Amino acid sequence: MAEQAYTTDDPATRLGLFDFAFDHAPIGIALVDLEGRILRGNAAFARLVGLPIKKVIGTHFKDFTHPDDIDADMHQFQQVLQGRRDGYTIEKRYVRPLGDVVDVLIHVAAMRDAEGRVVRFISQIEDITRHKEHERQLAERAAQLELAMEAVRGGFWHMDIPSGKFETSDRLAQFIGGQTAARLDLERYVSRVNVNDGAQADLTPLISGELDQNVAEYRLDTIQGERWMRCDRRLLRDGDGRPLKIVGMAIDFTDERRRIEQLEESASTDALTGLLNRRGLVGEFAALQSADGFVVLALDLDGFKQVNDVHGHGVGDVVLCETARRITGAVRSHDLVARTGGDEFVVVVAGSRAAGMAAAERILERMRAPVLISGGSTHVRASIGGVWSAAKRDITGLINEADALLYDAKASGKDAMQF
Repeated sequence: MAEQAYTTDDPATRLGLFDFAFDHAPIGIALVDLEGRILRGNAAFARLVGLPIKKVIGTHFKDFTHPDDIDADMHQFQQVLQGRRDGYTIEKRYVRPLGDVVDVLIHVAAMRDAEGRVVRFISQIEDITRHKEHERQLAERAAQLELAMEAVRGGFWHMDIPSGKFETSDRLAQFIGGQTAARLDLERYVSRVNVNDGAQADLTPLISGELDQNVAEYRLDTIQGERWMRCDRRLLRDGDGRPLKIVGMAIDFTDERRRIEQLEESASTDALTGLLNRRGLVGEFAALQSADGFVVLALDLDGFKQVNDVHGHGVGDVVLCETARRITGAVRSHDLVARTGGDEFVVVVAGSRAAGMAAAERILERMRAPVLISGGSTHVRASIGGVWSAAKRDITGLINEADALLYDAKASGKDAMQF
């Protein structure tokens, strides 16, 4: 019997894609009714609250929210119900049954009927416990550095939101331009930020009041050359809660960054996706056995830069994790899957050329499905270059050959493969 074809225009297909993305998303997702009770949640959400999903259904989100965080969450929840906003983003804490606390970042969006009435909410929940611990450590360091400001490599800046006036401190200006440098305005400061890090330095979420504080990491051109800066930015509001001023402290953490990179280079897995990294791939490939040869697939995402530019790096990370899950699901358990760069992946199929081409086709097909993100979905595609070798050869050489074919696939129109 011929296989029936479906398109994303088909309602049943769209619903199936939503259900699949909902249930298998790497972050928690929950549907909430107008009273704040959980209607549906996925496995990642159940892990965050530390309860079986059946026990979560019907409970109010206040039941597992830290008592100190309930008022702020309920305030914004009520604002959406009152039509004052369409959604909100908030950091808060979940308290699990055994008492351990999980820091989460929640994006809440209202779902409306045809008449525009709010009928329920959809929430995306990210575990930011490690990030919060990182921020707490940074806050401790900042407090210590205040006692010895003369030793700080970096400095402060502030921005008045109503007037748009931005100004660095003398110390930060001197760190950037030397002892005689004048204070920098926003245009001159941003001109010093590495062009590839512009999204990280963006102040829009703070200016709009979406966030009250965040930490950005970006490269800055200084008198000492390009340095990695960690900038703690905090929003100050007026008496009516309107965004008033942003204050930031930029600290040079180049040495720490380099130590982290060295640790990552010595590891065998990718910290974001859990896949093998290049080092891990080399080691695993050395032990891989196959009587039918080996296929090396080099994969690159089409449209990923636009995702980062439009939605930010947080959504970009969601797309990378979903890509890793789709690729892994398209191959066998003993095949190798690695993330070797930003949006670059390598797959090694132990088997024939035909087996490798079939795996590539499955990956391409899976990557054509939309990726669910906060407030909707986004799309990326994949281009693949593939090489088959009857005998085991140097993995680096095989990857280079596959990379060359990958560029041919991109040149031919993308969303394609070249063997």
